[in-house]
Formats: sequence, structure tokens, C-alpha cells
Amino acid sequence: MPSPAPRRNRVCKRAVVRRTERITPHMIRVVLTSDDFTGNGFTDAYVKLLFCKDGVEYPEPLDMGVVRETYPAEHWPTMRTYTVRNWDADARELTIDFVHHGDEGIAGPWAASAQPGDVVWFNGPGGAYTPDEQADWHLLVGDESALPAIGAAVENLAPGARATVLVEVADEAEQQKFGGVGDVDVRWFHRGAGERGDGLVAAVEALDFPDGTPHVFVHGEAGFVFRIRKNLFQDRGLPRDRVSLSGYWRLGKNEDGWQAEKAETRQRQTA
Repeated sequence: MPSPAPRRNRVCKRAVVRRTERITPHMIRVVLTSDDFTGNGFTDAYVKLLFCKDGVEYPEPLDMGVVRETYPAEHWPTMRTYTVRNWDADARELTIDFVHHGDEGIAGPWAASAQPGDVVWFNGPGGAYTPDEQADWHLLVGDESALPAIGAAVENLAPGARATVLVEVADEAEQQKFGGVGDVDVRWFHRGAGERGDGLVAAVEALDFPDGTPHVFVHGEAGFVFRIRKNLFQDRGLPRDRVSLSGYWRLGKNEDGWQAEKAETRQRQTA
């Protein structure tokens, strides 16, 4: 009889809360310290945070291979994906911004109650986008969920690099300031009674694209990302390698539900 396949090592990385800050009424910045994180050079770098269930004792370091083999599914940590707002390699500080709407969800309430010394486990980073220095101009579009990546990208632009930034938030209180040395035009859109992202879609459709080769970033709620995708590819004919698109959440679904829906869609398309 063949020997059983060896268990995959799925040891997670460790980070510790150093401090927190509420930067807008609904955005909490958590600064973590970690000896396990390594930057990957992408401004949309992301990590998979593991939120352990209260009252359950886990192995340390957290090994998801062991957890999945020995714990019932209802005791598995909940995974949520978050963009890295900043990584300071010298200080070993990893900054992550969380949207917080009261008791809704898992990650937001965790960030609201996080205290210095709290431990969180993670995997990553992943990522795929950073502003192309050879581009003649940049377009960055997103909602609150994309603000960390947009802020990191803006602050990574070369001196004088041209960029138009379109961001939808709830209201003026949710607007943020970005650093950086680029030539950046930031336009804020406040969410109205219409469909989420309506202002962003209309703004992209009406935008007079400058001459030259652009590099475009559109991330956020899947509905408006899909509508902007049509304008960029079908109406404007942009090459796909000049556009970073990600509808990484869907209104009315948590991350688990949205990932399951996308998997089902892919399965139908390949059947």
C-alpha cells in the first residue's frame, strides 16, 4: 500500500498590533509589526488575514494544515483579504486600513477593538499592480475598499507623473489626503441614492483621455468595475495589459459568498 501523501506545511505568518488610528469616521488604520512580512514591490499588495474563533485554542505558530485536519470546520479561522497600505521595512511596520461599519462583518469590528500586543496571523503578500513608470499618464478608480491601494500607488508615482484619481465614498468626512510627488488630480464622489459606483462610471465615460499611453487601475465593488470594464475595453479599445481590473467584493455578499459565486461562474463557463 502506498504511503499517504505528506501533509502540506501551511504555517501562517505572525503580526502584532502596535497601534491603531481612526483616520475617518468609517476607516481604521492598524499598524502591525512583523518579522515575517516581506514586501513584494506591488502597490496593490494584499495579505490574507486569519481571524481565530473566540474560545478555540489553536497551535502556535498557526498551521492551517493542522487546523483543517484536526478541527471541525466551524472552528477554522475566518480568512479575509486586505490590501497593504504601507510597509516600512526599517521599522518592520505593516499598515492596513479597515472599513468599519459598527458590528457588521468580522475584520472591521476586530480593528475597532484591536489593542497593542494583539496577535493576528496572515498569509501573503500577493499582488499584481504598481504604476508603470513608462506610462504617459495614470487613471486610478475605486471605492473605499480600493483606497489603500490607490493611496499606495499615488505615493509611489515618480515626481511629476500625471494621474487622475476618481474615488467614491459615503460623504466628505470619508475623504482622505494622499502624499506623494506626482501631478495628481483627485476627484471625490459622494454616494447618492443611485446604484453604487454610478458617479465613477459616469466620470470614466465622460473623461477626455489625454494623449499617450495610459496605465489604468480600477478596483472595488464588482458591479461598477464590470461597467467600467466595458467602457475601457469595448468603447475605448484599451489593451488589456494596460489595465488592472478587480471586482474583489460584491454588494450584499461577504468574501466567502463572493468567492463561491465567482467559482461557480468559472465552472459554468468551462463546462
